[in-house]
Amino acid sequence: MAGDHGPQAASSAQVSRSLVPILVESLRTSNGQPVLPQRREPDLAGLAAFTLDPAGRVVSWSATATALFGHQARAAIGQDVCDVLMTGPGQRELVGHALAEVAAGRVWTATVAGGSLGEGRFAFRWEPMAGPGGAVLVVVQRAWPQRAPSWLSEATARIGSSLDLAETASEVVDAAVPWFADAAGIYVIERLLAADEVASPRAGLGAAVRRLAARLSGPVEAATGAALPAGEVVVLDADSLRSQAMATGRPVLSSGGAKIVVGCTSFLTMPLIARGAVVGCAVFGRTAASPAFNPGDVALADVLASHAAVGIDNARLYDRERRAALALQRGLLPGQPDIPAGIEVAHSYLPVGDHVVGGDWHDIVPLPDGRAALIVGDAMGHGPEAAAVMVQLRTAAHTLAELGLPPGQVLRKLDAMAAGMDTAGMDAMAAGTAAPFATCVYAVIDPSGGASGIVQAGHLPPVLVLPDGETEVLDLPPGLPLGLGTGSFEATRFSLTPGATLALYTDGLVESRSRPIDDGLAALRGALSSALTGPGSTLDDACRTVTQLLCEHGEDDITLMLARTCQ
Repeated sequence: MAGDHGPQAASSAQVSRSLVPILVESLRTSNGQPVLPQRREPDLAGLAAFTLDPAGRVVSWSATATALFGHQARAAIGQDVCDVLMTGPGQRELVGHALAEVAAGRVWTATVAGGSLGEGRFAFRWEPMAGPGGAVLVVVQRAWPQRAPSWLSEATARIGSSLDLAETASEVVDAAVPWFADAAGIYVIERLLAADEVASPRAGLGAAVRRLAARLSGPVEAATGAALPAGEVVVLDADSLRSQAMATGRPVLSSGGAKIVVGCTSFLTMPLIARGAVVGCAVFGRTAASPAFNPGDVALADVLASHAAVGIDNARLYDRERRAALALQRGLLPGQPDIPAGIEVAHSYLPVGDHVVGGDWHDIVPLPDGRAALIVGDAMGHGPEAAAVMVQLRTAAHTLAELGLPPGQVLRKLDAMAAGMDTAGMDAMAAGTAAPFATCVYAVIDPSGGASGIVQAGHLPPVLVLPDGETEVLDLPPGLPLGLGTGSFEATRFSLTPGATLALYTDGLVESRSRPIDDGLAALRGALSSALTGPGSTLDDACRTVTQLLCEHGEDDITLMLARTCQ
């Protein structure tokens, strides 16, 4: 605006000082000659600015505003902004609200369309300017359509990356508002989430849906009076827009009539279809200040809804498998055992991941003569194959222990059973998802002070912690893992003095790619000694403390069982 004078030029100077500076870098060719500087982010192409007085009259008008809207400065300056740009339905009220917010010292933003703005939607920012007079700086940029709909491409690249239901739904509504709509909500059929029933709603019937996420622009939220809470279950009538979209599997356009969101006058409801089934719907709304949805908007909404449906269904399936795995894992672990008098036992189990079923197991079996059998085992691998091996071995070990068989004989029978297991899944096991072999340690504790027996099959040796904190790794014949059919397991007799603690564990507690097993055993001995001799420490406290301390390096399931005779 070179050559302008007076208040207009002064205001333009204020505008220029308010704009974001663009950093440039000096570049040179291979022979050292300078070349033109190149722009760095942020890219301010299409950004326009103008100023208003407190009454909404245009005070200054930049060249970029002329380029964006087509109005010359001489025709705009002095005019009410509602006569120059904001001429659409409801836009005068919008301007009044914006001026009131700025007069109160607040920044106000909105995305609007229609009137004399031209084609597309425009993001406005209104903010108070420093200095006397109460001038208002308005910065505006075309939000859509752009040469490339960057908001949509960014959204589709991001949606579904977290495999979390709430986060995936939030990504969808955050992408839609304000670039595409003034309000957006994501709804999933309640039966699908609560009972895993995959059945598309039928015409003429309503449906119960759960709102996963909603986002409202500032004006819509002000009109509504409150945000729409996530997690709320809504029962829809059969003739509602959302029920129609889900029953027909087709988009539904509506202007006027029943309101889904207060403040919006135009709605576009898209079915969310994944793997051939309707899983819910997405609702987009626009206010009177924005153009009503038209068939051309459906194509954009369809892209967004398609990615949303797949992302949400993937997150739903992931959550279902995670819950199933946790339920299975809890079901496979022992309940509260009947521990004989004179023996105190504590145990802890940590899966390698909160959604992975592993092969670790532990059990406590009271014997008829007042003794107790302690068992810790590890079916190698993870997933359902390892769990299947584990549950069979644990059940068999528990049954054999109740018969009062000697420790060595128990492992020999387990070995024969493991060797005869159906290995139809051997290919999957060989690929690393599971293995037909398992390690195990089996100990019989006598609280009366008599000799105790212990035997192991390819398992790590137990650690004995004396009352004064001194530790000893028991030197036992290692044996071979269960499933090889060798049948050679030699039991060792030892005495568990009153107050001493026997620690049985799996290799996940002491071994990882970043920690050699010798270092892990040393760390275990130190942690046990410290935890068991600490003032006021119970056996349960010590078990939790040691597990949490050593699990930082864990890459496998972790099981720890502590047993001691009462003093």
